[in-house]
Amino acid sequence: MKIIVAPDRFRGTLPAVTVAQAMGRGAVAAIDPDIPLTLVELPLSDGGEGLVDCLTAATHGRKVVTTVSGPLGDAIEAEWGLLGDGRTAVIEMAAASGRHLLPKERRKPMRASSFGTGQLIAAALDRGVQRLIVGTGGSAAIDGGIGMAQALGIHLRDAQGYEVGRGGQQLQQIAHIDLEKRHRRVERTEIIIAADVDNPFVGPQGAARAAGPQAGASQEQMATLDGGLGHLAEQLLAATGVDVTQLPGSGAGGGLAGGMVALLGAAMRRGIDLVLENVRFAEHLQQASLVLTGEGQLEVSAMRGKVATGVSRAARDRRVPCVAIVGQPGAPLEDLRPDGIDAVYSIAGDEVTVEEAMSNAADLLEERTRQAVEDFMARGNPGAANGRSR
Repeated sequence: MKIIVAPDRFRGTLPAVTVAQAMGRGAVAAIDPDIPLTLVELPLSDGGEGLVDCLTAATHGRKVVTTVSGPLGDAIEAEWGLLGDGRTAVIEMAAASGRHLLPKERRKPMRASSFGTGQLIAAALDRGVQRLIVGTGGSAAIDGGIGMAQALGIHLRDAQGYEVGRGGQQLQQIAHIDLEKRHRRVERTEIIIAADVDNPFVGPQGAARAAGPQAGASQEQMATLDGGLGHLAEQLLAATGVDVTQLPGSGAGGGLAGGMVALLGAAMRRGIDLVLENVRFAEHLQQASLVLTGEGQLEVSAMRGKVATGVSRAARDRRVPCVAIVGQPGAPLEDLRPDGIDAVYSIAGDEVTVEEAMSNAADLLEERTRQAVEDFMARGNPGAANGRSR
């Protein structure tokens, strides 16, 4: 019997690696020792936090530490990954420019910059990688990627010809974008954005208003940043011919995604699709009897691009049963079945509060997974992966 454990992190509670380990223990406990078991643990990411851990572990790569500028200019050490193929690097914006690097009282969305993310990109390019994957989740910066651009040698000048400063507060000052001194390896490297959201660059659902509340922005600041991003979009169009306002997902990472497409020629991919491809999920599904995935909560309106959806749809296409273990109840099971989810088990519920579930998440994940696998075995489903109808 082969079981694949492929969860996302439980936001604010456990990283994906720990979730996978707890679920793996539960799966093993549910299987009779006389039944040969192959357990595959694949902690995943949708392109947000955990992307580096996920891809380096799955490809037997390694991590590199680089000293960069944090969101407000403080020197920090940030990790990025070199994948097992020796030619691909993976970076998380959150590692250098993330909200988690600043306590709430220090979050300054008008000043926060993506400069450190650009420094990580430069470090990877200096290593001579041929392919670069950048995750955009968890940003403290809403600057449209201008800090990233400055770190890579792109000059952003005001009407008087002076270099503008860092942060979203500088967006309206940009009058000219000069790509001549851009890092020499950009044009020789395939750069891919692993977007975890599909927000546009500007507007009611744009980068400023989507990321603003978590970045600590007031309503007035969000309006100012949205106007600044609109101005930047005009400057990007004039300098590169790319209209970022027409690109779904360009608002990811506080607009970093749009800036990377226009200024670096980056391609945008849905994060979970990119992750599943790089961990060779389709190959793991061969001969699988059951897939277990996990997410904090499953809501149909928010499922697009999420780990659980990507995993369950891939399992559905191979006719492998898929069960989700979640933090708290969400959408009814009948609404999730079209995406390939056959059953849902929650660690919070009538007898366990959300607070109790968060404080005891690993043990509860193990117990719920054990119950899920026992129920699966009792239903006699192990043959489904061999072509029988579910």
